[in-house]
Amino acid sequence: MKFFGYSLDPTRLPRHVAFIMDGNGRWARQRFLPRNEGHKKGYEVLKTIIEFNENLKIPYISAYAFSTENWQRPPEEVEFLMTMAGRVIDEYVDSMREKNIRFCYTGTFDGLSPELIRKFQHAIESTRKGKYVFNIVFNYGGKREIVDAAKKLVVAIQNNQFSLENLSENSFEQFLYSPDIPPVDLLIRTSGEQRISNFLLWQSAYAELYFSRKLWPDFRPKDFCAALFDYQKRKRRFGKIDPKE
Repeated sequence: MKFFGYSLDPTRLPRHVAFIMDGNGRWARQRFLPRNEGHKKGYEVLKTIIEFNENLKIPYISAYAFSTENWQRPPEEVEFLMTMAGRVIDEYVDSMREKNIRFCYTGTFDGLSPELIRKFQHAIESTRKGKYVFNIVFNYGGKREIVDAAKKLVVAIQNNQFSLENLSENSFEQFLYSPDIPPVDLLIRTSGEQRISNFLLWQSAYAELYFSRKLWPDFRPKDFCAALFDYQKRKRRFGKIDPKE
């Protein structure tokens, strides 16, 4: 398949692509706009990327929409992000269902309003038969997820629901927030920053990292294809030795 001049091998596309959507505030500042205008544009870009995936058919796409650290931002910005999240769910849930997209949520509901929680749960339930997964990573911290998983494990052991002798990396994963979502193959971060910011730490252990200098509101399907093209040129060894080298 070929898009925007990039030839992509459909048999070597990643199974799970995760986005750290960085740069909304800087995009707005460069245009002398309020930061919230950058967030609005960012959600439009996310919708465009998800819709473009109809061509690629990558089974899992995750997007870092709100971190546990983001609560430290100005209250008015936090409130806007919460309101925007609810609005996006209202506007796109029917479209996701029609396009065979399953909505998933990775994070906690702690601190969210009952109304926003209800909207997330409605989206999860009403799209549960979808084939392609859009996973919103919201109110999330990677370290907290691992700690919460450890707490669930301890409770399971105390209740005789799990034996410590059976603990392994694979069995531990069942205690993570979204155990049915596979590891990240390709992690894309925009805005030129080169860090993963507490995002899907366990799931990204062997992810290929791609850093784009584009601010997220300027990120386009063409840039997505550039990242995929770069991904397909890499050799993933997972700690093993390539016998050909």
